[in-house]
Amino acid sequence: MNLVVVSNRVARARASEPLTGGLAAALLPVVEKSGAIWVGSSGRVRDGVHKDTFAEVEALGAGALALLDLPAAHYGGYYEGFANSALWPALHSRSDLIRASQDDYQSYREVNAFMARALMRFRKPDTAFWIQDYHFLALGAELRDLGVRNPIGFFLHTPWPARAIVGAVPHHRELVEAMLAYDLIGFQTDDDCENFLSYLQSELGLKIDDGVVTSRYGKSRCAVFPIGIDVEKFAVQAAKAATHPDVSRLRRSLNGEQLAIGVDRLDYSKGLVNRVKAFDRMLTSQPELKRTVSLLQIATPSRGTIEAYGNLQSELAKLVSDVNGRHGEADWMPIRYLNRGFNQTVLAGLYRTARVGVVTPLHDGMNLVAKEYVAAQNPADPGVLVLSKFAGAANELQTALLVNPHEIDGMSRAIATAFSMPLTERRMRWEAMMRKLRAGTIQQWFADFSDALQDAHASNKESASDLPAVESPKSWPLHVVGWRSGARVH
Repeated sequence: MNLVVVSNRVARARASEPLTGGLAAALLPVVEKSGAIWVGSSGRVRDGVHKDTFAEVEALGAGALALLDLPAAHYGGYYEGFANSALWPALHSRSDLIRASQDDYQSYREVNAFMARALMRFRKPDTAFWIQDYHFLALGAELRDLGVRNPIGFFLHTPWPARAIVGAVPHHRELVEAMLAYDLIGFQTDDDCENFLSYLQSELGLKIDDGVVTSRYGKSRCAVFPIGIDVEKFAVQAAKAATHPDVSRLRRSLNGEQLAIGVDRLDYSKGLVNRVKAFDRMLTSQPELKRTVSLLQIATPSRGTIEAYGNLQSELAKLVSDVNGRHGEADWMPIRYLNRGFNQTVLAGLYRTARVGVVTPLHDGMNLVAKEYVAAQNPADPGVLVLSKFAGAANELQTALLVNPHEIDGMSRAIATAFSMPLTERRMRWEAMMRKLRAGTIQQWFADFSDALQDAHASNKESASDLPAVESPKSWPLHVVGWRSGARVH
C-alpha cells in the first residue's frame, strides 16, 4: 500500500536538530525506511486562499516529507486554543486547566477540514492514511465526508483519561463520534483503550464486541500498540557519542560525581516540580550525598504563550534557584538546569554518562525518553531508571525503580537507592528491560499497526459501501527533490 502519515509536528533527518523523544523522533526512522509520505505543519501560516498550500516537499530516506502552511485565521485557536488548552490538559487528567472557547473549537474543526482537503492530492486507490495524535481527532471524519473509502487509522500518543474527565471537554460527544470514522484506533496502554471503550458504552450507548464498535461510519476496531524505539540504532549511537565534545566536557566537569538526568519538554504533565523537590529532599535527608551526586535537568520550553506553561516555567526556575542556593557551594551546584533542546546524538551520550535516569511524569502516554535512557546504557556498567508508574513505559519496564510521582519522599528514596545500587543488580534490571525493548521496537509497532489497519478496513468495507465517491484532484503541483514518486510500504 501507499502510506500517508499525518501529524502536527514532523522531524527531519538532520543530526544537528534537537529532538527529545516523542512523536516526531519516533516516526522519523520508520518513515525514512518505509517509503511513506509524512504530512505535517510547516510551523508557518498563510492568510487567504492559496492554490498550493504545501510550503515544501522533500525527500526523507525512501519516503517524503510534505510540509503544509496552515490557515492563519484558525491556527491559534486550533493549536494553542483547543488542542493544547482543552484536549491536552484533559488527556493528561488536568480538567482544572481546560480553557477553550467556541471559536477555538471551530478553529480546531476548520484546521482538521483544511488538512483533509490537502490530503486528497495524495489519495490513490491503494493509499492508506495513518493519522497521529490529538491534534486531528476529527480528521478521519473530514476525510470520510470527502468520500474517502481508503483505510484510515488513528494512533493516540497521549493517555485517554477516565470518562468523567473526557466529559469536561467542550463538544466531547461530537469529537468522539467523529473518531469512529477511523477503521482502527490505537492506544498506548490497556487502560487507555478501556477508558475509551467505557466512554463509548456509557456516553454514546454503543455496543462493543471484542474491541470493535459499530457506528454510522461502520465498524471501528480499538486496540493497543505500545510504541517503541530503534533500540540497536540508539545503543550504537550512544556508544559513539561518548567522544562527542559536549559529552566529554560534561564528563570532565563532574569531577567524579555521579549524575542523574531528566530530559523533558517543559510541561506540567512531566512532574518536573515534584522531581526537583524530591532531589532537594534527598540532599536534605542525606547530606552526605552533597558533592557526590548532581542532577542535569534538560527542560525544553514549549507552548510558552499558554498561561499554564508560562507559570510552570517561572515556578520551576525559582525552585531550582532555591535548591541550588540552599545546597550549593562556590564550586558545586546540585542541579544543572537547561532550557534548550539537544540533538539525538548528544542526548544519547548524555544518557550513557548518567548513572540514574529520572523519568517521573504525573501522567504520560508512553514516554520514549525512558526507553532511550535504557537503550543508551553501557552493558558492562549500566545506569538505573527511576520511572513513574503513571508513564505507559512502566507497563513494559517493570524492573525500573517504579515510583509514585506525587510522593516526594518515595521518589527521594528511590533516587538515592539508584545511586547506591550495586553493579550486579543494575545489570540484572537493565538486561530485563532491554529484552522488553528488543521485543517491541518502533519497527514492530509500525508493522503491527499497518497490518491491523488493513485487516480492520477489510472487515469494514461492507459497512462503508454506501459512502459517496469523490474524485481526487488531478493536479500535482509539487516538486519533490530526490524522492521516488509512488514509493510503497510493504
